[in-house]
Order: sequence, then structure tokens, then C-alpha cells
Amino acid sequence: MRLVVDLNRCQGYAQCAFLAPDVFAMHGDESLLYDPEPAAEQRESVLRAVAACPVGAILLELTDEDVADSVSQEAAVAGAGAGSGGSR
Repeated sequence: MRLVVDLNRCQGYAQCAFLAPDVFAMHGDESLLYDPEPAAEQRESVLRAVAACPVGAILLELTDEDVADSVSQEAAVAGAGAGSGGSR
């Protein structure tokens, strides 16, 4: 996953830094620092941060590997739930 923040659009609301502090950090009142290639473990917090940006300044690019990991996780969850149904 790759991040790009439009620093001209960013208004320093810091919602991203609050939701994903290992990826985003405010430097002073208006300067945002961020990791453009966060670790896979940060995926959920990064998704929340992207969604929470009030001005839409954070762009997220998912790589093919990210998509494959997401599909694998969804399949594992679906498979785990498949055997739990009872008969009537």
C-alpha cells in the first residue's frame, strides 16, 4: 500500500495522526509527516485515517499484494463461518 498526501489540500485537522499515529504525525501546527509505504499491519488504521480526512487529502494506492491479502483474509473468515451453521 502506498500513501500520497496532497499537502496543499491538507488543512492540519490531524484526524489521520489521531487514527494512525504510527503512520501520520503532525510536526508543529500545520506540517504533516507520514510514512508513504506503511506496513501491512497498519492497513486498518490507515483505511480509517483516509476515510476520516475531512478534506480528502490522503490518497491510498493498493498494490496487487494488498488486494490478494484482502481476498485471502475474507476467504478465511468466510470459511471459518461456513462450518458453524446447524441443521434444522
